[in-house]
Amino acid sequence: MRRSTARTPAGSNHNDEMDPIKTRSTNLFARNPKSAPSRSLSSVLLVILALSFLFLLSYYAFSPSETSFRYQIIVDGGSTGTRVHVFKYRSGVALQFGKEGLASMRVNPGLSAFAEVPDGAGGSVSDLVEFAKGRIPRESWGETSIRLMATAGLRMLDAEVQERILESCRKVLRNSGFKFMDNWASVITGSDEGVYAWVVANYALGTLGGDPLDTTGIVELGGASAQVTFVSREPVLPSFSRTVKFGNITYNLYSHSFLHFGLNAAHDSWKESLRDFNLASQSVQERIDPCTPTGYSYNAESLKFPPSSVSGKTHYHSTVQTRGNFSECRSAALMLLQKGKESCSHQHCDLGSTFIPNLQGKFLATENFYHTSKFFGLRPRAYLSKLMTAGQEFCGEDWLRLKEKYVSHNEEDLLRYCFSSAYIVALLHDSLGVALDDERVKVANQVGSIPLDWALGAFILQTADADIQNHNWIATIFSDESPTLLSIIGFFLVLLTAWSISRWRKPQLKTIYDLEKGRYIITRIGR
Repeated sequence: MRRSTARTPAGSNHNDEMDPIKTRSTNLFARNPKSAPSRSLSSVLLVILALSFLFLLSYYAFSPSETSFRYQIIVDGGSTGTRVHVFKYRSGVALQFGKEGLASMRVNPGLSAFAEVPDGAGGSVSDLVEFAKGRIPRESWGETSIRLMATAGLRMLDAEVQERILESCRKVLRNSGFKFMDNWASVITGSDEGVYAWVVANYALGTLGGDPLDTTGIVELGGASAQVTFVSREPVLPSFSRTVKFGNITYNLYSHSFLHFGLNAAHDSWKESLRDFNLASQSVQERIDPCTPTGYSYNAESLKFPPSSVSGKTHYHSTVQTRGNFSECRSAALMLLQKGKESCSHQHCDLGSTFIPNLQGKFLATENFYHTSKFFGLRPRAYLSKLMTAGQEFCGEDWLRLKEKYVSHNEEDLLRYCFSSAYIVALLHDSLGVALDDERVKVANQVGSIPLDWALGAFILQTADADIQNHNWIATIFSDESPTLLSIIGFFLVLLTAWSISRWRKPQLKTIYDLEKGRYIITRIGR
């Protein structure tokens, strides 16, 4: 039986006896100097993760203006037709011209066809406005801008007639319900048209915003005019120089528009020369037309005789004979292209009296270059030599056989392909010096899903500063087309899970003082 009391041994120190008793009363002395700081660091990390996640979610929830769709409308008043482009995009998101991002509609004829009745021009724009309304939610109409940009067709008319046509269109646009200002309906310069085409081509190719020497030039063959635009390595006269800034890059371009050098205008000039010869000739004289297949018969309407010209209508039939010949037509086309060269005041003039630097780098040939090559079934690259062969066959064929072979084609369009094939070779090879087998020049009307339409280039430049090049990265994150939002959410979840697992699996250690062993020991403690 244990005694309730015990004597203290003689000579023992009382304080020494009391230390074990005090220690035993608390049993263990614990110390874990790293525990508190580690716990604090984990808490801070957890708070940072939570706040970051809440910030992103709150931005997504309360910033609809940055992530909702926006719209913009551009009406292209071309020489042969008027086309509306409806652009749908997100602020801050790289432009994508897919099926959902771009809608277009075209009506014929072009605005220049209303030269005799200018007040009727607005009627053709009305149909285009209705088309745009059907592509844009009503609540967005008031903040959607609509612009009319007329091109070479109107540039060929007198200023007074231009203004009357534009004013007719403005009346429709003012009442459209879209955002509009009177100066947004205008005739743009040919140089602007060329620059816009260059912008959309290089945007589609992914070279806009990069090294200027890596860009691709553009050669357009429209109906009333032709444009040449590219980055030149040699000095360019101020009258031909244009500067484009995109992001931090500045591009110094040569850009010029050649009015009356478009395919339709050139063909009309050729027929006009036939008409003028016909009116001045006697019945015993005969003019050969090498640009029209044999067997086609001209009439007063096809030669566009003036209404007062009675004599011309009576003897046109015997003085102009069609005898298709590609080589002779090519020579006739070259004469049209070199008209006025005698008044050249520059070091050299490749088209008329206009200076053009030597073509450098890669080029895209668009519009009627593409339509002509498509008709003949030619490949995009190195097609000039093949176009010569196809043109020779077509020009030498009988007109009746051609109509039977191409029964689905409009007769007026079909009639132009002999001239267009010869004109293109005379323009690119004989005038601009493009080799017949040159691989640098590619014929195209779109790159990927992006149409090579100058109106898209105008839209890109108008929205570049605010919405594309200096884009809001947060808005990009929350784009429906962007997987970044899901990636961030997933990253946070993985990080939080990994942190939790590491905390759960990491053993909790504690340093204690063992009284029996008389020393500190490290032990694992339960959670």
